[in-house]
Amino acid sequence: MSAASRRPSVMLAAMVGILLARSAAADGADPGLDAELTRWNQQAQNTEIVRDDWGIAHIHGKSDADAIFGMMYAQAEDDFNRIEMNYLTALGRRAEADGEAAILLDLRARLFIDDADLEQRFAASPSWLKTLLQAWADGLNLYLHRHPEVHPRVLSRFEPWMALAFSEGSIGGDIERVPLESLRALYSAPPPADEPPPQARKVAADESPREPGGSNGIAIAPANTLNHHALLLINPHTSFYFRAEQQVTSDEGLDVYGAATWGQFFIYQGFNERVGWMHTTSGVDNVDYFIETVTANRGRLYYRYGHDWRPVLISRVRIAYRAADGRLAHRDFTVLRTHHGPIIQASGKLFISIALMQKPVEALCQAFSLTKARDYASFMKAIELRANSTNNTVFADADGDIAYLHPQFVPRRDDRFDYTHPVDGSDPATDWRGLHTLAELPQVFDPPSGWIMNTNDWPYSAAGPDSPRRENFPRYMDTVGENPRGVHATGLLEGRKDFTADALNAAAYDSFLPAFVPLVPQLVAAHEALADTDPVKAALADAILALRAWDFRWSVHSVPTTLAVLWGDELWNELKPQGDRDKSITMYEHIARASAGQRLAALSTVIARLQRDFGTWRVPWGQMNRFQRRNDDIEPNFSDAEPSIPVGFTSSRWGSLASFGAHRYPNANRYYGSSGNSFVAIVEFGDKVSARAVSIGGESGDPHSSHFDDQSARYADGALRRVYFYPEDLVGHIERRYHP
Repeated sequence: MSAASRRPSVMLAAMVGILLARSAAADGADPGLDAELTRWNQQAQNTEIVRDDWGIAHIHGKSDADAIFGMMYAQAEDDFNRIEMNYLTALGRRAEADGEAAILLDLRARLFIDDADLEQRFAASPSWLKTLLQAWADGLNLYLHRHPEVHPRVLSRFEPWMALAFSEGSIGGDIERVPLESLRALYSAPPPADEPPPQARKVAADESPREPGGSNGIAIAPANTLNHHALLLINPHTSFYFRAEQQVTSDEGLDVYGAATWGQFFIYQGFNERVGWMHTTSGVDNVDYFIETVTANRGRLYYRYGHDWRPVLISRVRIAYRAADGRLAHRDFTVLRTHHGPIIQASGKLFISIALMQKPVEALCQAFSLTKARDYASFMKAIELRANSTNNTVFADADGDIAYLHPQFVPRRDDRFDYTHPVDGSDPATDWRGLHTLAELPQVFDPPSGWIMNTNDWPYSAAGPDSPRRENFPRYMDTVGENPRGVHATGLLEGRKDFTADALNAAAYDSFLPAFVPLVPQLVAAHEALADTDPVKAALADAILALRAWDFRWSVHSVPTTLAVLWGDELWNELKPQGDRDKSITMYEHIARASAGQRLAALSTVIARLQRDFGTWRVPWGQMNRFQRRNDDIEPNFSDAEPSIPVGFTSSRWGSLASFGAHRYPNANRYYGSSGNSFVAIVEFGDKVSARAVSIGGESGDPHSSHFDDQSARYADGALRRVYFYPEDLVGHIERRYHP
């Protein structure tokens, strides 16, 4: 059916919508709702949604606001549950749905989020942003109005200011650096007076994981490609089904494709016709903890700052929660703050406060403006707001420019102090002194090497020999160092001048596991050192022989991959408490320093488990490592008895660029993935932009939809599909065309 022949049905649907709105008004409907329906229906007329043969929404609006309106409507069609859950979390209202167990989660959010404050910030926002946020709310509210069969758990209406609560597109956010158990001890019961002072340490990142497994971004300059076009790899590693894949266009110049976090109105990682960008979680230190000395005087609390005693700021937070009988109940908390931020931990007279970025208006302005950039200069203009605290950015454009950009929100501090630990908040010298300028950050633009990469590692290897020099920057610019994926990526990129989109696709799924290169020979040596009479030597001999011959590459057919990954996981878990106590070296170094006995015992445990669960230790990796999507539950669940798909790539922990974060779940013997590669795209900037992509599972969250898991096999095989970027690309690939 042609587009022209479809138009009457679209017009009829629009007329029915208008007549229904008028009928509601004639029947005495709420005048306020009537006015909203009139506005919504008008905006719907200005918006068109095209669903391609993968179920992906291509939204077009007359204005940017119309496009955002349609974008949110389409997201809600695909997975309203995840949209609502994201905003319940961001607004600190999870307990209204999940009950008392979520109270501390809500309290943590409410340390930084206040509805009245968000409303004030919205009122003071630039007019263009207010227009977009109103369209954001309208699109979601129209969806709920048109779909009475959808029953929100809590949020039956969205207000435009609510979008300010969720301005961070990455999985997790800075507030997840606040450990819930510290809040429980501080705000649920008074700390024991004889408890020792808090240890001088920061909250470990692995106590509150942010981007599971990390992400990869690679940009290749035209000089290093056969077609002399810049190439970009977009490869976020997140919890599965965390983002929607969409294209959003308008008559005002918006024309962007990529991955949008459920409920957000901007493409977080993606590209337009001229530029592309990939965000990777950064190791920059821009969340700090301050030890506050607090005393009571005449019924008030004060904290020391320099030679003065300042009053502790006190506020009340009321958390609503769903009681066991289904009714709403409330719990009140008294929250303490200093000028650094809220107090999150206490021990005796010493308290710990936290300082982090709180710029929601600027963050949304920056995130949306990036999507309309046309070149490097306009992209840099957008980030001058310095409202990105969590992500590095790998950039490429149609002019052939490539770049690495560090997070722009980096407070300037006195580098004499070690900010990887809480610092003395009473010493004014530890305070933040404004933000670093963009020129002061470790960044790379058009390096002679012709490539840029970041794998959540430090910026000091982003472009090989043309990377920023570590000695030229404060220590707090990075806290994570190198990682095995960075080593892997560098080896694939160095000295190569023949890249194509196919070659970059192959590199993104290269099977090498560099972390095992030094570790497996140590295991082999430990086995060789055993006496011939030791029964362990005979018991492990065949497995060691398989590992000795292994080429350190994953494959669904590889038995050594199964042995190595399970053995590495076993050692990691055994040595993690030691690693938590001593963070002066990496977990890889802790494993490398394991005793021969520990190495052999871990392999014995793996062999015994495989024999118990599968009847043999000779289990190919694809039989162990599986993808399965049974339903759209946010908390994943798996079953060995139901169909699943073999996956070759492993956790990024071991250096695989393609990441599949899998482990055993209750009542299952196999490994099932729940994080890792979630959206993969390869973009080529030629005379016209071209791209290929794949999303985890499928676009729809509805298990009855044909697009619930239609990309699963492509995902497992790394077989990216063609992206329909231009209208002519969609010809012959349209399933549905409609107004919201």
